Amino acid sequence: MKESYLLTLLKMRILVGFLGERAQCAWWPTAFYEASSRLFLEPVFSKTSRLAQYHGVLEAARRLHDEHLSVGSYHLFRLPEEVEQDLHAIVQSSEGDEFASQAPKSKEAALNALKQLATTGGKSSMGPTAVGNIKDLDSADTLKAFAAAYLSAFNQDAQTYPYLVG
Repeated sequence: MKESYLLTLLKMRILVGFLGERAQCAWWPTAFYEASSRLFLEPVFSKTSRLAQYHGVLEAARRLHDEHLSVGSYHLFRLPEEVEQDLHAIVQSSEGDEFASQAPKSKEAALNALKQLATTGGKSSMGPTAVGNIKDLDSADTLKAFAAAYLSAFNQDAQTYPYLVG
């Protein structure tokens, strides 16, 4: 079960990270998942360009969420240290590399993938939105609530920052 929820978190990070970039919904001004970024990243990070893409988007998304949420709350891009370490280990593994190579190719593909992770009929909200408690991070309902909040915001051209209380 633990592995499954971590893979869902990783997939959601990649999808939301892709959709938040400037070419899609422009929540942050990065372009790590554009084809041109590979041309820039590969000479510098020849063996870890996918990891560099992931961490670049992760940091951009983390900063935006941190600006809108109070200190001490957890969100998709800032989780407890042991979860962050587990996610990093997966991203560095061959499984994570395979995962990262499946980054969406279009906004529609990413929205469809996010829709598959979301609850049906999730509530729509803008700005900071509490979706649960950090102790329930591995719950399917919590993960679906995260996905539903982001899906609703991207579809409405709005921004939301779902978070968990500690």
